[in-house]
Amino acid sequence: MLLAELEIWHTRPLTPTRRVSLGHMVLPTDPAPGFGGLLLSAIVARHIIDVEEELIPDTHRLVAQIERNERVAQPRLRHRYQVDRHGMARSLHRLVGTGEDFAFEFDTQGNPMQQVLGAIYSLERLDVPSRKALAPLLVKSLNWRGPLGQAFVSHLVGTKATSLRSIGDPRAWALEILGFPMGTVKPTRSEVMAQYRNRLRAVHPDHGGNEDSASKSIGDLGEARRILIG
Repeated sequence: MLLAELEIWHTRPLTPTRRVSLGHMVLPTDPAPGFGGLLLSAIVARHIIDVEEELIPDTHRLVAQIERNERVAQPRLRHRYQVDRHGMARSLHRLVGTGEDFAFEFDTQGNPMQQVLGAIYSLERLDVPSRKALAPLLVKSLNWRGPLGQAFVSHLVGTKATSLRSIGDPRAWALEILGFPMGTVKPTRSEVMAQYRNRLRAVHPDHGGNEDSASKSIGDLGEARRILIG
């Protein structure tokens, strides 16, 4: 199942000019970060490790400018952003899901800086609230060094719950995990704590819960409680 997708156009390898453009975008970001925010962050993290060290500070400045909705002068980071894609090559990046599992797919044809710029300029195409919500994640991605799996997602969103449902709509996932009835929107702190204690008792092995799944269930309950009451 396709969760997010970004098409980045750029000059072909060995071409003397350096240009970047954007193509097809499927970047859901509501509620933030959404699958779109995760994909943009992963594109940055995957490619920034191969970008020249001297370009990193200006990459941080570019993200900050877009977060503040400032005009970005061109060219930037040795590349020029343009709308026309004639004669360019294409890179296609996706976030896909199967059941509760997810994976990032990168089809990179251009150089790493072109991919990073494509992700950052995609952020500029989003509405202001989404920009402000996702810019800090891109900054985290600029500093990430490691595999792009569950640990990466946890690093971005600050949660231990990394199932597709918990990423796509964390509050809905938390309400379901704690057993709130359909239609519940904003339970009180005391209601959350009461549901947490009831569900914790039900999944604990001392009260008949499955020993093999108890650890994960207890962890999910704790994370659901944190999401709902902070």
